[in-house]
Amino acid sequence: MPETRLSLRHFAPLAGLAWLLAAQLPAAVHAADTPEPAPAARPAADALAPARAQLAQQRYAAAVAELKKVEGTNNADWHNLMGYALRKSTPPDLEGAQRHYDTALRLNPAHKGALEYSGELALMKGDLATAEARLATLSRLCSSPCEALDDLKHAIAKYRAAGKR
Repeated sequence: MPETRLSLRHFAPLAGLAWLLAAQLPAAVHAADTPEPAPAARPAADALAPARAQLAQQRYAAAVAELKKVEGTNNADWHNLMGYALRKSTPPDLEGAQRHYDTALRLNPAHKGALEYSGELALMKGDLATAEARLATLSRLCSSPCEALDDLKHAIAKYRAAGKR
């Protein structure tokens, strides 16, 4: 039986296929070995809708009650809304609001609402430096028109116009 000698040219068509498969293999292995990321602890947007509706009507105690119905302790939006409701309540709970804004910003340092509202809270406490720091952060995140940025700029201007430093 004659010996068959194979040269590289016999494998050329297979080399292209092997290269294609090898290029796809890491992605396929990675996808198969990587578990799906766990969904973030985030209440559905509509879960916060009842609280937002109460806030829109300036019913702050009702908003707090609605927020307490939602498991949102690991959610920056939830903490931002809770901080807002506590700050706007009569009488305001400034320390509670501060805790919630701080938590919102720990969870999401770029949360525009929490930056704006914590800046407004700082002004309520007479802390212009913190409000200006929040404004500087917002300025890096967005530019006018940006509701959070524009509202905090306005609040600081009003604060200064009242002769406060």
